[in-house]
Order: sequence, then C-alpha cells, then structure tokens
Amino acid sequence: MNEPFRKAERPGRNALTVPVAPPVLSTPEPSKQEPDPAQQLTIPAKNLASAIDSLPGAMEVPPGPPTLSQGSGSGGGAGTGQGHGAGSGTGSGLGPGTGGGTGGGIYREGNGVAGPRAVHMAKPRYTSDAMRARVQGSVLVECVVQISGVCTNARVLRSLDPLFGLDQEAVKAAEEWRFLPGTRLGQPVPVIVTIELDFVLR
Repeated sequence: MNEPFRKAERPGRNALTVPVAPPVLSTPEPSKQEPDPAQQLTIPAKNLASAIDSLPGAMEVPPGPPTLSQGSGSGGGAGTGQGHGAGSGTGSGLGPGTGGGTGGGIYREGNGVAGPRAVHMAKPRYTSDAMRARVQGSVLVECVVQISGVCTNARVLRSLDPLFGLDQEAVKAAEEWRFLPGTRLGQPVPVIVTIELDFVLR
C-alpha cells in the first residue's frame, strides 16, 4: 500500500479511553481432607550416670575407719607419708623429705613465703695467705634459715678463692648470721637464702 498505516482504534466513551473488563476474583475452595494426626513418639529414658556406678579414675576409700587422708599414709595428706602433704615425706610438703617445700621440704622466698630478715651479719675474715696474694672480691653462699633463725647447710654458690681459704671463711661467716625466720601463712618455716660476702683490702 502506498498510504501509511493508521493507528488501531477501538470506540469507547471518548476518543482517549478503552473499556476494560472488570476483574474476576476467584477464591479457592477450602480443602475438605483433614491432615493426619501427629504421631506420638515414645523415647525410652535411660540413666547415663548413677551414684552406684564408679567413675573412671576416682579414688576408692580403703576399708577401715573414716579418714581425711588420701592414701595409705596418715595425717590427712595424700600418699604414703605422714602429715597433710603429698608423697612419701613428712609435713606439708610435696614429695619426699620433711617440711613444706617440694622434694627436700625447704621453702624458697615468693609464692606466699616471706623471706627471713637478717638481724646479725658477721663479716668474713681474711687468711694471711689471701692477704699476701691481695685477693679481693665476693663469695656467694647459700644456706637454709631455720625457724630458730640460725643459718644451716651453708654451701658456696660462686667461688672466689678455693686456694687461700676465703671460700671456707665465707661459709663460716654465713653460719654466724642470725635471722628473723621466714613465714608462710603466718607460721615460721625454713627458707633458703643467698648471702653475698665481700672481701676487700683496705
């Protein structure tokens, strides 16, 4: 066709409107079939823990009169020793030995243990040979301050002069020191201390 296409038109109330059919609302019909009732589940209950059963690793109380001790020892401790410690020793310590420490039973300062305080400090004496050799320096001595304040079991940690006898003089001087004993929980206990003794020529 030589003529141009014309727009499609549909007659309505006016030239600008097109009649629209009213929407049709559909409501679904309710289902008449009832759902199946829920099944009742029955689970058998079983006790997994009971006071009659013994737990693995639990300590069994030996037969006899009741005691607070955990083991064959006496005094409320654990193990074969005496006292309220743990192990084969005596006292409140851990392991063999006596007292309240670990192993040998002697405490070290710290962890609730207050160290001893020196009240008398003896000076070491020079030997004549060491004076002639003009030996000077310090000796480090370790000892145990007992609850009486006396220094025992003194030994040399750092030597200065084993040849002219200054190490031995340092040990003798350390044994003459006197202390106020160390304490733990308000009670005097034996404590290991380290003493530095100086040898100086004037």
